[in-house]
Amino acid sequence: MASLPLLPQALVPFLLLLCLSPACAARRVSVAVYYETLCPFCSGFVVNDLARIFQNGLSSNVDLRLVPFGNGRVSPGGSMTCQHGEDECRLNAIEACVISVWPDAERHFPFIYCIEHLALTQKWGAWQSCFHETGLASQPVIDCYNSGYGRQLELRYAAETNALQPPHQFVPWVVVNGRPLGDDYTNFEGYICNAYDGELPEACRGKRLQIAQHTRASRGHKRNPRELATVLAFVIALWF
Repeated sequence: MASLPLLPQALVPFLLLLCLSPACAARRVSVAVYYETLCPFCSGFVVNDLARIFQNGLSSNVDLRLVPFGNGRVSPGGSMTCQHGEDECRLNAIEACVISVWPDAERHFPFIYCIEHLALTQKWGAWQSCFHETGLASQPVIDCYNSGYGRQLELRYAAETNALQPPHQFVPWVVVNGRPLGDDYTNFEGYICNAYDGELPEACRGKRLQIAQHTRASRGHKRNPRELATVLAFVIALWF
């Protein structure tokens, strides 16, 4: 076989590496939810809306960050108060500990869901039953809370929440790829699908997400990284 021209031949390794690199894979969409455990609107969002992405598979395309602090306050002396009282401060810290012990959202979200479901039915005092419901070990979470580490996590969440730009106006405050959704937070799936730069997930093809699809179409076709990888592979094949 005849040798390739010098310049294209030199580019082949680079092109191959490019096609195999993470740049060719679609990036996950970042979703941050700023909330507090005993806020009815927050509990309703977690149970009735956010849970859907774990049911329809969209969670595999998302980097989910839950931040349980909400409208709490930290005094100059370091004391913390929560909008719905001491129970909320306690449960915020418990959820922070669960997130810390099991950072993978697929692991910690069922526990968060369990507590928020109890909150919706005014039964949050039975929150420890969520260990049995989810199969997660209780001791690491209890140790986290009793050691004061849960409070440290809450102070970090307080700083993060208070540093939001623009500042959060209410909770739940949902941010998709750095964009606060404001009053439209229940349509967060549409924003996820609109922001996703890979092949559209099956979960985005549902009727309730057609607005996002129309938005994608209206801004014109844009080649995603997977399409770029295919083109580059085709070019390399032509040279051989």
